[in-house]
Amino acid sequence: MKRVSRRSFLAASAAVSAAPALAQQKGTGRPDGVDVIIVGAGAAGIAAARRLIAGGRRVTIVEAAAEVGGRCITDTKTFGVPYDRGAHWIHMPEINPVAKLGTQTGLDIYPAPPGQRIRVGRRFARESEMEDYLSAQVRATTAIADAARRGDVACSQALPKDLGEWRSTIEFFLGPFGCGKDLSEVSAADFARSSERDVDAFCRQGFGTLLTRLAAGLPVQLNAPVSAIEWGRRTAVEVATPRGRLTAPAAIVTVSTNVLNARKIKFDPELPKRQLDAVSKLKLGSYDHVALELPGNPLGLRSDELILEKSNSPRTASLFSNASGTTLCMIDVAGSFGRDLSAKGETEMMAFALEWLGNLFGTDLKSQVKRRHATRWNEEPNVLGAFSAASPGGQSARRILMEPLNRMYFAGEAAHETLWGTVGGAWESGERAAEAILRLFGGRR
Repeated sequence: MKRVSRRSFLAASAAVSAAPALAQQKGTGRPDGVDVIIVGAGAAGIAAARRLIAGGRRVTIVEAAAEVGGRCITDTKTFGVPYDRGAHWIHMPEINPVAKLGTQTGLDIYPAPPGQRIRVGRRFARESEMEDYLSAQVRATTAIADAARRGDVACSQALPKDLGEWRSTIEFFLGPFGCGKDLSEVSAADFARSSERDVDAFCRQGFGTLLTRLAAGLPVQLNAPVSAIEWGRRTAVEVATPRGRLTAPAAIVTVSTNVLNARKIKFDPELPKRQLDAVSKLKLGSYDHVALELPGNPLGLRSDELILEKSNSPRTASLFSNASGTTLCMIDVAGSFGRDLSAKGETEMMAFALEWLGNLFGTDLKSQVKRRHATRWNEEPNVLGAFSAASPGGQSARRILMEPLNRMYFAGEAAHETLWGTVGGAWESGERAAEAILRLFGGRR
């Protein structure tokens, strides 16, 4: 989450070079004789597969969607330029394992401009106003951290009462924008434990393109949704897909917590109450892009600018302008307002975005917008939301989710205590699960 400096929705790990082992398995896709079945080809699944293959183990990945990437997808067809439908920000690139590997792919990873700007009515905030805002934001985050040391309450309960006219803006920035949920739904302990994300980067070809490069050569079965997992045996895990049943000595499950909560996968035996309770406390928030093609830069903004509104209600959004130098702008809606708006459909989302921009810049953009698109992640059947934020009292659920059940391990952004909600956190959790399995197997094969 972003605090004083810009960061998105979302510990260094040594990059593992898996290229030689990947070449051995390229194009096989056969589950015969595999050591590990990985459910999900998002960041966690890709990271786990690379680490296991580098450790000499055979894997197969089963993915419900028609492409790899999970919640990190780059679309190049809708606008003719890279459009990240999900994750876009590469947090802390100096220590982010995905960014480090990305530099080896030949893709253009470049630093994000620091900070953000705020619109006050139809002008940008003056320097003194920005100082007031940043000071109030520091007081808010400090108060949440202090409250977390006393008990795991809702972030909203911890906010100081002297935020004044900046309260709504700070509530949006720290809550919906940073966590995908209103602060009343976010654990103060979870918020306080999240790592700083005040330095960012972007991939000019798209974050999803970067993940796809890192997945090249992995044995992935696409369009293979898992319907059941039998994990009760001591020596094997069995996974059911439309193409048949796969069996291996171990499995890593990387599906989202909302998919688990929706019981879209039947577990045999049922997951223990301890794990079910943990998953229920780590539900995904809501975060969507309303993307607009605005030729000619009618708003007069720089590339990759993050702009907020000095708001007086939850009915607000953020603006990301001219992504990677293109004419693509994204209005992001999140939290309970974003969830309700998304539920009304793309037409309502577009209407809000254009009205909101018009109020901020005094310009009717309806005739100037060319192509357009709105994501609706809550409706994506293989995800059902954006990213996890622990409910009040639920921070400990992340460590519970990391506990293995016989030979079945969970991984994903929700299974990381400090980098939850990020692609880097999902990657590290996948590597963690893979390392645990390598220890279980006794090292390299």
